[in-house]
This record gives sequence, structure tokens and C-alpha cells, in this order.
Amino acid sequence: LIWEGEPGEERVLTYQDLYREVNRAAHALKKLGIKKGDRVAIYMPMVPEAVIAMLACARIGAIHSVVFGGFAAPELAKRIADAKPKVIVSASCGIEPGRLLAYKPMLDEAIEISPSKPERCVILQRPQLTCQLGARDADWNDVMRDATPAECVPVLATDPLYILYTSGTTGHPKGVMRDN
Repeated sequence: LIWEGEPGEERVLTYQDLYREVNRAAHALKKLGIKKGDRVAIYMPMVPEAVIAMLACARIGAIHSVVFGGFAAPELAKRIADAKPKVIVSASCGIEPGRLLAYKPMLDEAIEISPSKPERCVILQRPQLTCQLGARDADWNDVMRDATPAECVPVLATDPLYILYTSGTTGHPKGVMRDN
């Protein structure tokens, strides 16, 4: 996985690096109580940790739902209400041309608006803009610190893998559940 962020920012993860990080993230999610069939929302910018979180969910049989990082709180809240994730994985901020986009305030507002509340949120603190963590929040680096490899959970080909939502421009966003 070759990731290029802002000018001069690059990370290269070999297959072995990615495998190791996915295993650690899967174990971290299990420590947070996620098990086969549970739902995890991923509201992140395009960073390697987003891919790691998706693959970690697949490894333990959890169903992930990636929510576009450009969505404001009301749109994120609709997807939280529908998917009912036990955990949301997010970041402190996203980086757009010429500005930083604070994700955590939008995430907090979305959770406030949504009738469905996650048990925990895991936040990747980005150095460009860190955020204050609340009682429900855990720092990505903290949950990953003591994580050990997680065994791959067997799933059926017909078991759900992820939920992908339509844009919602014609009304309420519709979720499509895809299987393994």
C-alpha cells in the first residue's frame, strides 16, 4: 500500500506491514467488544488507517460501513441511525486543499443527533489538528499499542461484509449490504 498525503508525506506498507497492522487493529476492535456480526462505522479521511480498519473488520467477521469524510453531521447521523454501529473509527481531522477539516466535532454532533449511539469511538489523532477525547473515545495509538495478532474468524460467503450507502440526494440514504 503506497499512500501519499500532503506534499512530502508518504507511507509505504508492504504486504507484511499491512498484515501486521490489520491483525493488531482486529485485536483492538475485539478488545472493544466487537465480534462477528457487529457493525463498525468508519468515518475517516483517505489515510492507511481507513484501509486497516476495513480489513480488520473483515478479519473478525464484523460488518463495516465507510462514511465519506466530507459529510457533515446531519448526513453522518443518518448513516449512524441506520447502521447502528457499536464502534465508530474516525480521525481528528481531514486535510483539504488550503484548510483542515475537524472531524471530531462533526462526529460528536452526529452522535448527538442520531437516535443510535455507539458504545465507543476510536480516534486517529493527526498531528495537523488534534482533538479532545471524551469518555466514549479511545485514541487509535492507545488501542493499537498492546494489540496482538487476531485470529481470522471464519464466515460464510453469504455473511455480510459491509454496508454502502447511496448519496441520499434523492431522499434518505439507502444502505446496500454486501456479502463476503
